[in-house]
Amino acid sequence: MAKNARAGTWSPLPHHPVSGYHRGMDERIVISFAQFNAVVGDILGNAARVREAAERGSREGADLVVLPELFLAGYPPEDLVLRPSFVRACMEAVEDIARHAAGGPAILVGTPWREGERLHNSVLLLEGGRIAAIRHKHDLPNYGVFDEKRVFTPGPLPEPLEFRGVRLGIPICEDIWTPDVVAHLKARGAEALIVPNGSPFEEEKHDTRLELVEGRVGETGLPLAYLNLVGGQDELVFDGGSFALNPGTGGRDGLTCADLAWRLEGFAEDFATVTLEHGADGWRFGGGPCHPHPEGLDAIWRACVLGTRDYVRKNRFPGVVLGLSGGIDSALVAAIAVDALGAERVHCIMLPYEYTSSESLEDAEETARLLGVRYDVVPIHAPVRGFHEALAELFAGTEMGVTEENLQSRSRGTIIMAISNKFGSLVLTTGNKSEMAVGYATLYGDMNGGFNPIKDVYKTQVYELARMRNNRRPDGCLGPDGAVMPERIITKPPSAELKPGQTDQDTLPPYDVLDAILHDLIEEELPVREIVARRGFAPELVTRVQNMLYIAEYKRRQAAPGVKITRRNFGRDRRYPITNAFREHP
Repeated sequence: MAKNARAGTWSPLPHHPVSGYHRGMDERIVISFAQFNAVVGDILGNAARVREAAERGSREGADLVVLPELFLAGYPPEDLVLRPSFVRACMEAVEDIARHAAGGPAILVGTPWREGERLHNSVLLLEGGRIAAIRHKHDLPNYGVFDEKRVFTPGPLPEPLEFRGVRLGIPICEDIWTPDVVAHLKARGAEALIVPNGSPFEEEKHDTRLELVEGRVGETGLPLAYLNLVGGQDELVFDGGSFALNPGTGGRDGLTCADLAWRLEGFAEDFATVTLEHGADGWRFGGGPCHPHPEGLDAIWRACVLGTRDYVRKNRFPGVVLGLSGGIDSALVAAIAVDALGAERVHCIMLPYEYTSSESLEDAEETARLLGVRYDVVPIHAPVRGFHEALAELFAGTEMGVTEENLQSRSRGTIIMAISNKFGSLVLTTGNKSEMAVGYATLYGDMNGGFNPIKDVYKTQVYELARMRNNRRPDGCLGPDGAVMPERIITKPPSAELKPGQTDQDTLPPYDVLDAILHDLIEEELPVREIVARRGFAPELVTRVQNMLYIAEYKRRQAAPGVKITRRNFGRDRRYPITNAFREHP
């Protein structure tokens, strides 16, 4: 088949049913599930991927090819869908795909769709050269990272659609998070459920999805295929892991058990062609690949790598540059960058000053050697002296303190940004969530940069991830096997090295204590009194951490975006006012 998707031409595909399948005799359809990575706003490129999926599905004998939620626009399109020209381009692209899809498998694809004054998050069935059916998302999420009610109109409760002898229910993502939509589809005669999704990653999210789908399958007695998007989009990472559950026997927690028919890879594109067959027990998905889904630290690492890779790739940066201090945070970010992009696209800079220890110099150099990256040393003595001289008259009679310490960080930030401007590489920042929470970072200094792979990773998790990566390389990573940083980086006390003998614990509680308090304040929104009772920490300590969290909001508003890992990341999930006089007391 010849195609030129970007020029808008596409030759029809021949359709080759699976051997032995004669429609009308066997009660079976063949479905291809394309767990693909879309680029928000790249309508022509995403349309080309739809055609690629249809082409592959045709080769594998598919009757129907399914793609994830809003795939044609990319997800989430946010305020792009408020531009009439964007929506019109999406609608024209899907109509073009439909016209040229005659002779090949039918296609089920997500796109914004306008009906009169109403804009919907929709899925369209393309069959026989035309748009054969349209279904709109009914439940629009408006919490956490989701803001769909502001840009979309909810559709009515969706009806099943007839497709080659089976009545398919097509709820979209949030439509299955409550029982109403699937109950309606069941009552209206649906015999199987196919759910296109744009479900972003957070810790333990895959298990939550499995439990949710098991509940819907148990309630309806219908098989359900859950097709999820994969890839990074700004701070969000979509982890794939698409799967299908069939109704089973037995029980758990009052619900019918479900059988896992197939599961696609996590954090990677994947494609599977499977059957949906009717037998004595009704319609069921046939077996297919069954990949284990990454869990725990492995999942966090894969998310950081995929988020970094796609941010760099989709924004067309040639590579990345970062300051390598000899500490654990920058070493971890460098390792993530190499696993995401390969060593040849990562440039590390050591920026020493008079307080930089010989251990830090050695550890930074060894980290660069282990990772195989380009490594340069740019001392900052001269620029720091220049700032001191420029400010000497104005600062006369004052004591040296944090202001002078921060001149070191800001000199480093300026140099790193200059290297970025000169060579076009994206600056990666290296502050972890614990530091971002309490403001332990310098604006226009170590916060300078365009993306932060560990922005949502607590400091205690930083140590866990470093140990894990030194012991093994997770799947899908481009970096070396074996250790990626010297053991001393993991074991030595953390320090910003802005004055002699400095450690983080001079001004912060131990990180295991700090992270426990921050978890309760951020992830669970617990009252100070309850945290004191739960953890047994001194009331004044919890109150001090709460105050640090609140007063650092202005810094976080100016921070680079970074990969979302937790349930409540800084940014989309947690939107606190900068001017905020509220404080709780034990």
